[in-house]
Amino acid sequence: MVPLLTLFFAFLPANAAGTSHTVIVFTALASTLVFSKQKRISYRTGAVLAVTTTPGGILGVYLTTVMSARTLGLIFGFFMILFVAVPMLIDPNSIRPKRSSSPEGGKASVNSNSVSFGPLQKVLLGAILSFFGGIASGLLGIGGGVLIVPILTLVLDLPIHFATATSMFTMVFTSTSEAVQHYFANQTNFEYTLLLALGAVLGAQLGAYVSKRTSGKSLRRIFSLVILIVGIQMILKYA
Repeated sequence: MVPLLTLFFAFLPANAAGTSHTVIVFTALASTLVFSKQKRISYRTGAVLAVTTTPGGILGVYLTTVMSARTLGLIFGFFMILFVAVPMLIDPNSIRPKRSSSPEGGKASVNSNSVSFGPLQKVLLGAILSFFGGIASGLLGIGGGVLIVPILTLVLDLPIHFATATSMFTMVFTSTSEAVQHYFANQTNFEYTLLLALGAVLGAQLGAYVSKRTSGKSLRRIFSLVILIVGIQMILKYA
């Protein structure tokens, strides 16, 4: 939504971020309801990450009030390419021992009750990284999928089908706090918010349905390609 608003509707990055975060609240709620029925959310992991992403997001929103539009745009573009698109091309199974119960290479076939909480060290590392992910989220107006999914898959060993669902649960809390802060900073366009929210909620239902029937490898490739295109567009606009 941030590239859509900045590239085609002439929004300043800070205002695009504020509008985007408000829409993400609705998207996260709608997606969480669907994923909950599919039993794909690791609630304990999502709650732990929410504790750190939320204050990080608040700090990120504050930074939008003191940085220039060009700086925000360039940070957004390079961040998306270097820290999201490229890492998500890495197959987690190639850098860790394979688990017979993991659905990573195929369809999602286990429920959230079979997803372990993970070693304490990894959970702490994931929480720390999520704090910085929250800063990036608040600063750039991007949602949990872009930032939390790589942490959940590469650090916490969560299969991507569960990572996408858990990230949306986490963003219910993070995006709500960010949206409130953007509102008080006068960085939200509510006319666009209502229209985008309607489309996003409908799209979230379709996305959750398609995701369940798509392999983990295909999801990672699609995710990386979309983020790569977005990053390049933002760099070209503000370079």
